[in-house]
Amino acid sequence: MEAKEQKKVVLMLENLSCPDCAMKIGAALKHSKGVFDAEVLYTTSKVRVVYDPKLTKVENFVKIIEDIGYGVKEIKHLS
Repeated sequence: MEAKEQKKVVLMLENLSCPDCAMKIGAALKHSKGVFDAEVLYTTSKVRVVYDPKLTKVENFVKIIEDIGYGVKEIKHLS
């Protein structure tokens, strides 16, 4: 069985106003195809996503976040 490729990205959010909103974003990302893990840090307005680049791309995460009503002001690729 072939090992799955993993990449990590950190998205800096705009206008994250409450912990419940952070949980909503995290849940939506975690249920997205190709996402292994998503962690939203409300206090720093950051989202860390671990994903399979063969199944999804960062632009999909931005769209999910924007569809919930928040913006992404910066993207940092970690691996």
